Amino acid sequence: MSDKLYYENPLNTRYASREMQENFGDEKRFRLWRRLWVALAESEMELGLAITQAQVDELKAHVDDIDYRKAEQYEREVRHDVMAHVKAYGDAAPSAKPIIHLGATSCFVDCNSEIMIIRDGLDILLTKLVNVMEKLKNFALKYKDVPTLGYTHLQPAQLTTVGKRATLWLQDLLMDYENLVNLYSHIKLRGVKGTTGTQASFLDLFDGDEEKVKELEKKVVSKLGYDRIYGVTGQTYPRKFDYNVLCVLSQIAQSAYKFSNEIRILQNMKEIEEPFEKSQIGSSAMAYKRNPMRSERMGSLARYMLTLPLNSAVTASTQWFERSLDDSANRRIVNAQAFLTVDAILNIYMNVAENLVVYDKVIARRVAAELPFMATENIIMECVKAGQDRQELHERIRVLSMEAGKHVKQEGRENDLIDLIRADDTFKVVHGRLDEILDMKKFVGRAPRQTEEFIGREIMPVLDRHKTLLGAKGDVSV
Repeated sequence: MSDKLYYENPLNTRYASREMQENFGDEKRFRLWRRLWVALAESEMELGLAITQAQVDELKAHVDDIDYRKAEQYEREVRHDVMAHVKAYGDAAPSAKPIIHLGATSCFVDCNSEIMIIRDGLDILLTKLVNVMEKLKNFALKYKDVPTLGYTHLQPAQLTTVGKRATLWLQDLLMDYENLVNLYSHIKLRGVKGTTGTQASFLDLFDGDEEKVKELEKKVVSKLGYDRIYGVTGQTYPRKFDYNVLCVLSQIAQSAYKFSNEIRILQNMKEIEEPFEKSQIGSSAMAYKRNPMRSERMGSLARYMLTLPLNSAVTASTQWFERSLDDSANRRIVNAQAFLTVDAILNIYMNVAENLVVYDKVIARRVAAELPFMATENIIMECVKAGQDRQELHERIRVLSMEAGKHVKQEGRENDLIDLIRADDTFKVVHGRLDEILDMKKFVGRAPRQTEEFIGREIMPVLDRHKTLLGAKGDVSV
């Protein structure tokens, strides 16, 4: 029977990287479970329990020897995924079968492995995030001096520069980076806590020796490469951690969504375009179209990501006492799909940011069409310096501006305000200086310097800190 008969998640088949898919795949998860069982058994042996080195060695020898078919058969019998894998591991390592999972509850492997997978997922996203920042940094510096219309309320306001606008995208990502790093610095394993988090089973195994129970937890966590543990838990690690993670992922998606929307608008204006390949088809009907499909896809995926923290918030707030299993099926879907979604978003973001096409002449033409209105205050001030009355000047230029606006909006003509000013003797003292006054680079303020200062002071330290991660490319496969 063809696999095409069954639903396949498009995050896997179309969008997310293989690296992130493997990070949340069963192979990694179940190998982590076995690493946890090895660490537990070895630590229990080192602290005096009746476990032999031969048993530990046999467990280590079969960490990657997973019979998935047998595990699936066991799960159909016992209706418990962890115990199914305990049994399958015991079949692979028969001498160690009696001591696998000794004293532990299912969440010993499930929760600790999930946290480890999340941390590795954050590593993948961090690499892609700083690469997006590197590409936008290059773009911002390249176009820091190119004047462009700035918009408030999506209406032309004062000028900015193409590069300065890119620093706004960068600043959003910098905030996301800081939040990701802060989250990462607070990652803790659940540790070795037992069924309700009291460590009662381990206290019993060690005949009431609390120091050995505490040492067991330290040893297990250390063998896994961690040194931070939740001080108290119920059966699971706090589900608020999942919510915190998804909030950080949502913030990355928010930044990408804003960027993608603005690229779509700029592409409509024919000022900046996302990459468009030689054989790419924009529309099945309209052959001339160059649709911003990458930016649209970013927005589409980001919209989905923005909804996921609410799901996680509900899960965190409805856990009853020490644990409720109604989180399990939900989290299997939500956590993985959140990471796959943001991974896909950042892949596209890298691709677009590195290959943006800027049409300088179109931008200059649009600036020229609006600049006369923006320059009126400068013209008035120069006339005032020559001794004229500001109020009379203001009224006259208001009348001329209304006339020019009528020509543009009602008659479809070009903005001829400067021609009207040149023909009006009220402004004759500046007639010979109008080209100088209208130099668009005089209207961008400190935008070029702000771009350089922001990148030098706030972006470069981040990129220097992660320079070994730079050089990644955004792959858009479909």
